[in-house]
Amino acid sequence: MPVPIPRQRAIPAAESGQAQAVHGGGPSKEETPRKEARKEATVDNNAATHLTLLLIQDDPGGATVVPELQDATGRPFRVRSARNLTEAERLLTDDVHCILLDLALSEPGQDADDDELAVLKQVLLLAPRHAVLALTASGDAERGAEAVRVGAQDYLFRDELDARLLSRAIRYAVERKRSDTAERRLAEGRLRAQENRRLERGLLPTPLLEGSSLRFAARYRPGRSRALLGGDFYDVVRTPDGTVHAMIGDVCGHGPDEAALGVELRIAWRALTLAGLCGDQLLGTLQQVLEHERSDDEIFATLCTVDIAPDGKRAGLCLAGHPSPLIARPGRPAELLPYDNNGPALGLLPGARWPRMQVELGREWSLMLYTDGLIEGRVGTGRERLGQDGMVAMVRRQLAEGLRGEALLRSSVNEVRELNGGELTDDVAVLLLDRVP
Repeated sequence: MPVPIPRQRAIPAAESGQAQAVHGGGPSKEETPRKEARKEATVDNNAATHLTLLLIQDDPGGATVVPELQDATGRPFRVRSARNLTEAERLLTDDVHCILLDLALSEPGQDADDDELAVLKQVLLLAPRHAVLALTASGDAERGAEAVRVGAQDYLFRDELDARLLSRAIRYAVERKRSDTAERRLAEGRLRAQENRRLERGLLPTPLLEGSSLRFAARYRPGRSRALLGGDFYDVVRTPDGTVHAMIGDVCGHGPDEAALGVELRIAWRALTLAGLCGDQLLGTLQQVLEHERSDDEIFATLCTVDIAPDGKRAGLCLAGHPSPLIARPGRPAELLPYDNNGPALGLLPGARWPRMQVELGREWSLMLYTDGLIEGRVGTGRERLGQDGMVAMVRRQLAEGLRGEALLRSSVNEVRELNGGELTDDVAVLLLDRVP
């Protein structure tokens, strides 16, 4: 039997969980502890700010008390009392801040050889978000320390308890629980972010250009904060006949669903390309994939595909609502490839067609494919946007400065961001293929 704590204040019936008779028309004996707990939740706003303690202690005589407790501002604690876990579960509402558990409490059917902290472990499972203080006999520090190791915030000696010590211990336990919860959530958030980054990094393409003399470079900047993958997608593969196929696309929208759809389209494009599909047949099949995989009928995707002949001097070009690539050749100003036969974006028109245009590249060239995030950034504080003409002028100047490959792409993306006055809101993907004999 636990040693009673010196009486300071009798616990009201509504807080004790016992339906005691009260003279003068008070609650009847039939009123349940659950009803009393619900009444507790209707107290005025000032009381709602008080700390609430749930005491779990076997007290057959109904005389369980704790010292008069006050918080740091002098307001009294609210105290509820339960004689077993069944009562405790009924009284454990969201406004309870701390649980004071007597480790001497035993549950029916518990043998002496059972785990002496079994009741504590049940309380921790019952109240994972609440602070828990363990109450043990004087000198039984080992059991108290074991309770803390299991999950309690602290332990107290039953016969050394006073109002000042208990009040301070409760506030400490509540704040420690809050701190532990915040730290755990922060760690979980960091772990999820790391896992997402590993997943997204694994979904970025690895160009398949083995055996090709073409040089490849790419830059990718998602519009979503702290993301590695956006709705833009690209890929480059070389088929057994020596043809190099390049693709870049953009799913409308900027969320994770759009990013996932972009990955699906890229993987489908690679599989279809390696299977021998090209041009209109390939784009028509990709539209079917988009229509089956998109979450909304309003979602569409733009796409640009280029297939470069094995000799590197000619290419086929298909545009599905996408900006035309830029080509730079020695002795000639950089310019856009023809885009008169630009077809509709994927997912807009059932049964659409996408003509394949034959273009001459020449002996030495650089071909830049990009998404509209590169050209839709603002120029200065006004409403003017960079546009394709502005991008062409920018690339011409950078080429004149001797920039090539990765350096050219890095400089282009950085300058577009600076012109915009900060981070771009849209995803940006740019890839560059160079042929140098």
